[in-house]
Amino acid sequence: MQFSPAVYEHCAALIGRRPWDVSRDGELLFQAQAEAFRRYGHRPVVVGVDIYNLEAEAYGARVDEPEGNGIPAITEHPLADLAAVRALSPYPLTAGRLPMVLAAAQRLQAAFPAADVRVPVAGPFSVTTNLMGFDHLLIAAFTEPDAAREALFQVARGQAEFCRAIRGAGLGIAFFESAATPPLLSPEMFRTVALPPLRWLLGEASAILGTRVPCIMGGDTTPILPDLLGTGTGYVICPAPGETDQAAFMAIMREHPEVTVRINLAPEVTARGSWPEVKAEVDRIVSVVAGRPNTCLGTGALPFETLPETVDRIRDYVADR
Repeated sequence: MQFSPAVYEHCAALIGRRPWDVSRDGELLFQAQAEAFRRYGHRPVVVGVDIYNLEAEAYGARVDEPEGNGIPAITEHPLADLAAVRALSPYPLTAGRLPMVLAAAQRLQAAFPAADVRVPVAGPFSVTTNLMGFDHLLIAAFTEPDAAREALFQVARGQAEFCRAIRGAGLGIAFFESAATPPLLSPEMFRTVALPPLRWLLGEASAILGTRVPCIMGGDTTPILPDLLGTGTGYVICPAPGETDQAAFMAIMREHPEVTVRINLAPEVTARGSWPEVKAEVDRIVSVVAGRPNTCLGTGALPFETLPETVDRIRDYVADR
């Protein structure tokens, strides 16, 4: 299997900087992601640190500076209700850090032509969670499902414009929609509220790029996996053990060999386990995959403190199997 670590905040550690510093500076973002690709040679290269914050920040949310090597987060949500979301105009593509991320991604693609460079795009539910707060959005989705779905479609239309800008910059797209995943959102609420705008947006993005785009969701996605596959995505992740039933997930995916699966290692083992523990976890994943084609080994988001030597050893061990 190919080894595909997800390198976001971890790239900052490779150049001895804080995730906050790298997330706010285009030169540092380029240097950190370039160093990660030189070292790991991973695919795809998703350019970012706090990948779920970009669009909400462009809409006016404030990203707070964390202490130490924490991941930047939005802690105050600028919109009070669904009406405010439905009234949104698509954010200007010059807002916030969007131009910085696009420019860094273009530099990476030019510097490493063989790399699969992608820009992170958050799904409608994830963007709206950052704008309203998860609790407020969840209550609104439960009490006003039609209005919530309409609000998510409004956000999806803005995201489609972002996708066009990414394509215009000659880059690929990676979709992330983990805020909508069970158990945070029930499978039924996912299907009735979150899925229709997500499916529409993935269809738009696929038409814009001329190829099926990845849809990355963590959490307990096995109960909604047929719905995710129904969006037409060409790439899903099998979340780590403890999040979902990996054996059940892979049993479903055996009926869909055309879709790439990234199956994730347990993050605590990757970040802090001894080499025998890490090796045993890789062996466990290989047994779960059991030869299914079109599958790669992933990590979830590598924690900042992950030892680069561990990532190297996993890559080499997988390559030798």
